[in-house]
Amino acid sequence: MSNHHSLGEPHSSRLTPRQALDVTAGNLTGQRTFWISGKVSFRTNSRAGPPTVELKQDMAALPRGTPERILTCDRPMRVENFRRILGGTVAKLCGCVLCFVLSVATPLPAEAPGLSEMYALIRAEETNNSKIMWIIHEIADVYGPRLTGTTNLKAADDWAVKTMTSWGLANAHLEPWTFQPPSAATPVPGWENMELLAEAVTPFHGQLMVKPLAWTPSTKGIVTAQVVMVDPPGLTPPTGGGFNFFGGAPPPPEPKWAAPPMPAAAKPAEPKQPTPAELDAYLNSVKDNVRGAIVFVGKHVQVAEEMNPVPMRRSEDEWKSRFDAKNPRPFRFPEPPKVPEGQLTRAEVSRQVDQFLVDNGALARINDAGRAHGIIIAQQNSTYDWTRAVPTLVMRNEDYGRISRLCGDGTAVTLRVNIQNQEDPEGTTVYNAIGEIPGTDKKDELVMLGGHYDSWHDATGATDNGIGSSMMLEAIRILAALHVKPRRTIRIALWSGEEEGLLGSLAYVQQHFGSFENQKPEYTKLDAYFNIDSGTGKPRGAGVFGPAGAADMVHESLMPFADWGFMGAVASDSRRTGGTDSTSFNNAGLPGIGLAQDAFDYGSFTHHTNLDTYERIYEEDVREGAVEIASAVYSLAMADQMVPRFKAEGMPKPVPEPGPGSQAAPVRHVPAN
Repeated sequence: MSNHHSLGEPHSSRLTPRQALDVTAGNLTGQRTFWISGKVSFRTNSRAGPPTVELKQDMAALPRGTPERILTCDRPMRVENFRRILGGTVAKLCGCVLCFVLSVATPLPAEAPGLSEMYALIRAEETNNSKIMWIIHEIADVYGPRLTGTTNLKAADDWAVKTMTSWGLANAHLEPWTFQPPSAATPVPGWENMELLAEAVTPFHGQLMVKPLAWTPSTKGIVTAQVVMVDPPGLTPPTGGGFNFFGGAPPPPEPKWAAPPMPAAAKPAEPKQPTPAELDAYLNSVKDNVRGAIVFVGKHVQVAEEMNPVPMRRSEDEWKSRFDAKNPRPFRFPEPPKVPEGQLTRAEVSRQVDQFLVDNGALARINDAGRAHGIIIAQQNSTYDWTRAVPTLVMRNEDYGRISRLCGDGTAVTLRVNIQNQEDPEGTTVYNAIGEIPGTDKKDELVMLGGHYDSWHDATGATDNGIGSSMMLEAIRILAALHVKPRRTIRIALWSGEEEGLLGSLAYVQQHFGSFENQKPEYTKLDAYFNIDSGTGKPRGAGVFGPAGAADMVHESLMPFADWGFMGAVASDSRRTGGTDSTSFNNAGLPGIGLAQDAFDYGSFTHHTNLDTYERIYEEDVREGAVEIASAVYSLAMADQMVPRFKAEGMPKPVPEPGPGSQAAPVRHVPAN
């Protein structure tokens, strides 16, 4: 892909004697090109003396940081001539002579550029000076993966604070919170895999592709043992599909071919979750088989061929229908299915199997990844307590299938495994990284932007959500580079603990804002929060928590980017959390803005997988995304009014959010027959 993707050419003007040109401080930042012949000296506060700059090409050739020191004016001026006087510069202005002492010490106030001019400056800054691919390189290649509670994430946090400070952001700092998900009985230490080996010994020899499950223990060195297959009821295998906000596209019509020479496929039975007694009975029936074994848990998943893959980009018609102002379709994260009373959920079955394997001396547990083409998703032991699980791996579907078929033939399969994990007690305290561009006349009001900075451990967390964080960092870098003076303070937040349940953003919202029902002093000061977290696509639309007027205001700030495919904004009234950090703000009754993106490889290959790396970043889109976000944030920060909110009588009812440890399950041992 090209590194010279055009984001709009900067305006170019040639100064000649008696030619009129509007000049403001904003014009002389290298974002516009001015052709001036001759040499001009400028007086500065630099100890090195006044620099002499040859202006044969353009103002971008000046030393970095110099342009804003050169001309400062409080109104447009007509420039007719330049000449040297006493090492300074004199400009003849409309028949009168005005002498400028060009010194940083006594600048005149500059008129803020209008929105259209600022949008052009933002585009030009990204075109000429983009840092976004360097940012994602640092986040993904240098500091990835960034599992919550690990030293990698803390190092990435420190890098973010240092980098934001170097860009001139104010108040860059880390805000701590205690890492304890709802399902964890106590605060959770950091976890990291240090060594990993899995290979077949007999009847064939070869490496096996696996990833460790987070917050599970180590093996006792290298262990060699026979495979035992168990298939507890209630472990419904994962589907072969990926993450998809829109649902599947309609399948194409089947060709009218003759039936193949095979029986018609039986319709799969609807899975039924077991009662505790049914699960206990099964586990007792296999109890004598698991001691000293490497246990494959669950049947091999038959992943169907994907005959109708999700497109990299959604059609324009599909985007238009979703963000149709007359008939909007706001996205809602799906609720987990409910299980009939008395039956165990899949998570409860898996947790009970873990305890059963611990109690009965299994050496390791191996799960089927259940995805095609070597894709692995390995997340976490849901209790976050590695005393309640055996060493656990997720194996690629193709390896799991081969071994399952051999075992089904009655062939003994022996594996050699070495898993060395370590805990970090300091990981119980984790951080959100914060930085600001201070506001002016409305500085106590906030426009926020952010995304989650943590990732899973299977790859480097590039598309989920390193690139989302990179777009937000690049957006605020652009604004800092342009030395904007927003009316409202602009604050960026990089969240941790999102993958474990939006924990970092929920903690921040609770600490700073409270909720509509329990407001803290800052509650009324938050204007809006922009969030991005669906891969490497540019924003194509926005969901806004609030009345229709809130969506209209966000829509207006982003519609100048219709030429890049931005379709619109729709209002949402859901306070239920789910999926991403904008919903932490919605849950509190605050204007969270979730930006919708094209899928690219996100749903099919990279979301939470071992393929989530830098190579899957689409540079053209992320550069456009950074420009769109910087522009919209600036627009809201400069507006006379804040984003409209629901009035008290129209505020949707709150949806309770589980607190730390509130869903921790007690240890339960399978009773003997």
